[in-house]
Amino acid sequence: MDVDAGHGAALGGALPTQPGELPLTRRLRSLLTWPTADTDPVSQLVRAHRGIHASADASVLRRAYTIAENMHRGQFRKSGEPYITHPLAVAQICAELGMDTTTLVAALLHDTVEDTRYTLQALSEDFGRAVAHLVDGVTKFDKAFYGKAAEAETIRKMIIAAGKDVRVLIIKLADRLHNMRTLGVRSAASRQRIARATQEVLVPLCDRLGIQTLKRELDDVVLLHLEPDEHARIQRHLHDRPGWQAYLDDVVARTKVALKRSRVDAQVSPRPRHLYSIWKDTVAGGHSAPFDLPRIAIIVDGPATDCYAALGAVHGLWRPLAGRFKDFIASPKNNLYRSLHTSVRGPQDRTVEVLIRTEEMHQAAEYGIAADFRFPRPATGAAERADELSWLRRVLDWEQDTVDPAQFLESLRCDLAEAQIQVVADGRQVVLPAGATPVDLAYELGTERGDHCLAARINGRLAPLASELEEGDVVEIFTETDAESGFEADAAPRGPRREWLVFVKSPHAQMQINRWFADHTEPGISISDKVRLGRATIGLALRKHNRGLASDLPLLRLSEELGYPDLETLLVAVFDRAIEPDTVVRQLIDLVDHRQ
Repeated sequence: MDVDAGHGAALGGALPTQPGELPLTRRLRSLLTWPTADTDPVSQLVRAHRGIHASADASVLRRAYTIAENMHRGQFRKSGEPYITHPLAVAQICAELGMDTTTLVAALLHDTVEDTRYTLQALSEDFGRAVAHLVDGVTKFDKAFYGKAAEAETIRKMIIAAGKDVRVLIIKLADRLHNMRTLGVRSAASRQRIARATQEVLVPLCDRLGIQTLKRELDDVVLLHLEPDEHARIQRHLHDRPGWQAYLDDVVARTKVALKRSRVDAQVSPRPRHLYSIWKDTVAGGHSAPFDLPRIAIIVDGPATDCYAALGAVHGLWRPLAGRFKDFIASPKNNLYRSLHTSVRGPQDRTVEVLIRTEEMHQAAEYGIAADFRFPRPATGAAERADELSWLRRVLDWEQDTVDPAQFLESLRCDLAEAQIQVVADGRQVVLPAGATPVDLAYELGTERGDHCLAARINGRLAPLASELEEGDVVEIFTETDAESGFEADAAPRGPRREWLVFVKSPHAQMQINRWFADHTEPGISISDKVRLGRATIGLALRKHNRGLASDLPLLRLSEELGYPDLETLLVAVFDRAIEPDTVVRQLIDLVDHRQ
């Protein structure tokens, strides 16, 4: 799993290696942060683990470390450090998340099967099937054998393994976090490639699992390597904010008084944003200077109803800003994040953001799926965990229909990149990508429903199948076989329509439509159809970046720069996947932005 070199500590540990840092400098830094030879290398891990799980078995951790150290002996990272520093750091990250002993053992051994003579069978005999399953789930396929398909097949295997045990993903995230912390010794091209892959797959996976304590750091290190100048600018902004802390202290003090008057027991503290969050808001709002509002968090000591009492106290103290209130308690996010968000006109007429949640909500917001291991609760949480992993079940559903590994990886990236909405159909909540249409919903309800979708009602009114659904919509799907639909089935063409590929959003719907046409004997698709669908594919890829094309001129310029004889040839190449749509879009955005 060693995509970089160097060494990092745990969640609150060493700073990431800066781009271009020399191995010698890195080794000197490591002497300040890593146990020396005469100390017990596992003691810090055991302390962190037992600090959360007091009765944990330290002996199995020491045994796993001994085997890992023996197997990796003689192997070194690109920084020159012993390789064992990496799995030990990964286990430390898992320990500080609060993961169980099985996860920590697997983290210590996660690279042995891939990089040493230690076999999966031996590992299973030594530590049991659960540990073997976790290690196998994060073990990469050999590039020498699988070639370009190795990365996609590795991620596919990891997702399938996570369907049986989600701890596979937690180990993978910890592995990538440590590698990202120590990415500075790699070449600029490698840093960019690894950081972008992290941003496209691992960060969204972390968000879907709700583990914000990992996501914040991953976000910031990705920003460091993709936008180093912006990272430095925001760091300077955070360092040079006169009166910022004094202002927050005043807001916190006044809030505590207001809560006490309302008889709400709560802790109040500043809630600073991380660097990537500030950068994202700055870019989205088109601000010339880093955009960062003062923010506090109120953690109430009581039931969820106390959150609303706290909200009343805050709104009674300062005037709320219209349109800035969000109730994620009544309507949790799809990763089960729950909290109240409001913005008020605080002291000195400055906007202040306020988060309000219970202690349990706060734990879930910070640790997501890992909270089940860090804060063991009664079995009542099993249903919540199932809801939290509904996205994983959907991915596993359409994964089975994807033969091409590259198509699977691209579809996974698209699925993870999209925001999500919930709609109501057939009396149940259905999660879809933001911008999804009734056709996407029909395929989510079943392949037959999708293939024979004829019409839809949205909130009681007939609507075009290309209509974008919104959060909370109530949708009815009518198919060609619905006898009571009121539609003339014989007058409608059978099966899906090619034009659906222009507007459907979900990978599942796209794959099923393509499957239908592949399975039915028809004349081969024409060049003009390939041109049209290639253009539509680029349009969909641009929407992920909130961009669009007013004319074909930028595409024409790009086709010339890429060496295509004409625009149509480029669009056919996009349809045939001779060139990836995301590659075209990234170069297209660079071309347009640099010409402005």
